[in-house]
Amino acid sequence: MAAPHLHLDKAAAVAAEPLIEDGRAPQAAAEAMAIGSSPSTARKLAENIERIEALGQRLMAALRSRSLPNHRIEAPGPELLMTAANAWMKTLSEQPGRVLEHQVNYWGETLKNYANAQIMLTRRQAGTPDDDHRGDKRFSHPLWQSHPYFNFVKRQYLINAKALKDVAQNLDLPDDTARRRITWMTNQIVDMMAPTNFLATNPDALERAIETEGESLVKGLENLVRDVELNGGDIVVSLADREAFTVGENVGTSEGVVVHRTPLCELIQYKPATAQVHQLPLLIFPPWINKFYILDLKPQNSLIRWLIEQGHTLFVVSWKNPDASYADVGLEDYVSNYLEAMDKVRELTGQPRLNVVGYCIGGTTLSLTMALLKQRKDDRVNSATLFTTLTDFSDQGEFVSFLQDDFVTGIADEVARHGMLRARLMSRTMSFLRPNDLVWGPAIRSYMMGETPPAFDLLFWNGDSTNLPGKMTMQYLRGLCQQNAFAEGGFEMLGHRLHISDVTVPLCAVTCEADHIAPWKDSWRGVARMGSTDKTFILSESGHIAGIVNPPSKKKYGHYMGSSDFSKDHQAWKESATFAEGSWWPRWGEWLAERAGPMVPARDPGLGLEPAPGTYVHERAA
Repeated sequence: MAAPHLHLDKAAAVAAEPLIEDGRAPQAAAEAMAIGSSPSTARKLAENIERIEALGQRLMAALRSRSLPNHRIEAPGPELLMTAANAWMKTLSEQPGRVLEHQVNYWGETLKNYANAQIMLTRRQAGTPDDDHRGDKRFSHPLWQSHPYFNFVKRQYLINAKALKDVAQNLDLPDDTARRRITWMTNQIVDMMAPTNFLATNPDALERAIETEGESLVKGLENLVRDVELNGGDIVVSLADREAFTVGENVGTSEGVVVHRTPLCELIQYKPATAQVHQLPLLIFPPWINKFYILDLKPQNSLIRWLIEQGHTLFVVSWKNPDASYADVGLEDYVSNYLEAMDKVRELTGQPRLNVVGYCIGGTTLSLTMALLKQRKDDRVNSATLFTTLTDFSDQGEFVSFLQDDFVTGIADEVARHGMLRARLMSRTMSFLRPNDLVWGPAIRSYMMGETPPAFDLLFWNGDSTNLPGKMTMQYLRGLCQQNAFAEGGFEMLGHRLHISDVTVPLCAVTCEADHIAPWKDSWRGVARMGSTDKTFILSESGHIAGIVNPPSKKKYGHYMGSSDFSKDHQAWKESATFAEGSWWPRWGEWLAERAGPMVPARDPGLGLEPAPGTYVHERAA
């Protein structure tokens, strides 16, 4: 690595000095590739150019296959842009001094940075310390700090970013929703324009290109073409090696059988691991936004395997990956399948009651189901556990930008056109909640560095996305998220008006401190409004997945346990809670065991319809 590093340093110096002097844009990449050329390098470059031409043709063909874009989901609607423009004009007319001060400060910082860069280039001295941004992993390469050219580029980006964010923060906007949307959009622009996202201003990518004689760039183009071809003309970066894992072989391997199948789900019963089991069976409803094997990635972190080892007769639902023929499937169909799965579990075990678990939207729908059972005076559910579940959407959190009418109307157009919300759009939306980690960073590694996506089971699962039925999608977005009907006036379903207060069974809610999909404070608020008098609340460290898939053997993330007093707010609860090292699984296991009845002989699931993990889990979104 030493020689490429020195070549890159020299190339950047040669490129930057005259170009900054005459005001032209730096061409560091071209200069860097020219330094140290040899006959073998020239031959290699010629070969790579031929490969690039062939890949370019494939790329153009793949891009042409993209369906007509839906502009409503590509960017905020004109109303938000007009709101921002009006706020800017209002600030300009009412506080011209404030605007002028901001502009003067920006240009002052820019000219200061330019002058410092000229001095450093002239004297061949390193950049000055920048302690405020040493924690930003995008700028971890030493040249960002030591070389005048890259240091200049980085500092100017940071100046520009601060100026944009300050403008957005100081706009006089009509409400908090507009402010949060403008802030989100500004942050997206800032992240997109980072110099690390461009080859000419990314020292890591330039260094790799020199080291590999351009091979990394060709491999990067191959990765780009592969992703565009796989995604129907859209650029969606692969986060993991799609060929490294096979569900049922090296992930999702817990032993069991499919004991029941409907057009919407398969019910899996797992083989017991103990001679005796608790009397009451346990049924898990995972989300259908992703697949159930997140709970069974590998033996050492499998919640499914752990529950079996604790002596539970365990059933798990595996959801169908719907296509356009499922356009008219609604939340009521999912609730009906919840009830059918419960009936089958009771039939197979001979038990009139059971314990249930719902994860994410699986927990939201489980809450609707429990409210329905309450109104029908059906007491089949003995206790319920909710993993990272939202039921009160009065605060839309980081999804506020995606839950306004302009974007939701765009989603409505999508489902009317395709009969479903396609997995690709859902994945893209979720990725842009964490763009540096899930979009730009992976794109740099794959397309500029030429790296093969990692063989990482969690990221493989994350990329194994599912479509959502059209009707269900709009019921969820309009009725639950936008109107917050379940927590407010009531959600109409199957002839009943369901309300959050109808959930009265004993509850355990598990949330995650760094969860950006289902923020714990919002989960807490929903649980607080439920009618149950027996509530246990657990707050795990980490996020939406890692906080749940947190086995005791890892001893990685701790958790908070607090009182069952929900009369105040979430912060008061946390301040009074007790922190414990390690996983929450054993604590929940004790809670569950107390409600699972005495031990009885283990139940053998028999041959069933087919071995686990079944058929539906293998269906990949087109």
